[in-house]
Amino acid sequence: MDLLGLRAEFPVLRNLAYLNAGTDGPLPARAVQAVADELAREAADGRTSAHFERRTELNGLLREAYARALGAEPADVALTTCTSEGIAQVLDGFELHAGDEIVTSDEEHPGLLGALGAARELRGVSIREVPFGELAEAVGPRTRLLACSHVGWVSGLLAPAALAELDVPVLLDGAQGVGAVPVDVRALGCDAYAGAGQKWLCGPDGTGMLWVAPRLRERLAVTRRGYVNLAEPNDGVDAPLHEDARRFDTMSLSAEAVACALASIELLESAGWSAVHERASTLAARLAELLAERGRAVAPRDNTTLISFDSDDAETERDALAERGCVVRNIPGRPWLRASVGAWNDENDFERLLESLSA
Repeated sequence: MDLLGLRAEFPVLRNLAYLNAGTDGPLPARAVQAVADELAREAADGRTSAHFERRTELNGLLREAYARALGAEPADVALTTCTSEGIAQVLDGFELHAGDEIVTSDEEHPGLLGALGAARELRGVSIREVPFGELAEAVGPRTRLLACSHVGWVSGLLAPAALAELDVPVLLDGAQGVGAVPVDVRALGCDAYAGAGQKWLCGPDGTGMLWVAPRLRERLAVTRRGYVNLAEPNDGVDAPLHEDARRFDTMSLSAEAVACALASIELLESAGWSAVHERASTLAARLAELLAERGRAVAPRDNTTLISFDSDDAETERDALAERGCVVRNIPGRPWLRASVGAWNDENDFERLLESLSA
């Protein structure tokens, strides 16, 4: 698959200027077919032991594909239902107590903030929010964890590189990272990385991943245990956990959801991750330039795939753009619209957006 052929794989792009992968990526036709094929198999053959063997096979293939996207080993990657689940797994596993502190930024997504709020309410943990660019300098003697976005969902800024040098564990929210920008979890120097399957990897809702460094894995308690994350599930209450990251796997993923996610990520992979990342970031930079030329102030951003720009009434303008066939989102609490640019987009999408903004 070359990049020129990639766009044709996404039916939504025939009708819309779809610039919202930061919420949900466009779904390729082959992923829809993969779902249909799995459901047809289940309907025809029943869901017997062979069906569960098929689920295990698909899970293994998706784990390997996610690992390649993260620059990681499959043994260090767990399958989750979303970024937020992975984040919650890590925070819960730390078993922090009153007097402990977590440092985060002042522009985090509710998927992280909800888990931080639970740690404060249920365990008495102190949560300290600082400007995104000042995270590395904010770690103090009571800090037990730093948790923040890899790519900020508000503006597209990258987490400070200095986080890799910290002595405290670092948890990165990779919802706007994996699939959108190059990711090498070891080079990032983080200890855990939670990502989404439905955004930049164009998979279905209800899919995601959690990478946990081996140095952290044994430190995290696993409070949710069931068939999938036990090494010997038939050993009853004495059943041990898997020794690798499968201990953090979500309790159940359907074969059709995993097949859908696998078809999507394999499509992107076939175009080459480096080419996908380069085209997406180049296109995003171009859209930022075009918006600025039209008098729309663009929020400070890095070389990522998100562009936030000013709007006098973001919710109203978002809805008006949708009626004109342009899908973007607004940023709650800020006078900004946000466009998410993928390798599947082209300048025709930008022209349609700019014309609609002027209408």
